[in-house]
Amino acid sequence: MSVEVRIERGRIAQLLRLRGGRVERKLRERTARVARIAEAEAPGSMGRYISWDIQEGPRGLEGVITCDHPATLFVLNGTRPHLIRPRRRNGVLRFEVDGHVVFTRLVRHPGTRPNNFLARALRLGR
Repeated sequence: MSVEVRIERGRIAQLLRLRGGRVERKLRERTARVARIAEAEAPGSMGRYISWDIQEGPRGLEGVITCDHPATLFVLNGTRPHLIRPRRRNGVLRFEVDGHVVFTRLVRHPGTRPNNFLARALRLGR
């Protein structure tokens, strides 16, 4: 009696990458864990804008985490010192400082340091 076994690497890799398979389930768990960490690490209400999904990429399935908050790039990259003016020509800015309401026509913002909470979440989620 003779038995012949052929291992086709391409077929095995294809089976592993199938939707609903073991690899996708593990990828889904990891992506969800990193997204939860990113939500916790995000400043202010930014964590509510984080979503995640499993997508087909050029090399198979990929876990994708997205933050749709309008200020995401400013938080990730930081900002230089800058001036803030009202949008309307003769308008004023209104904000609170130590519980007091302040009205002004110009704010000299000192800038912010970069806070790459997404990269930090990826490192912590490994």
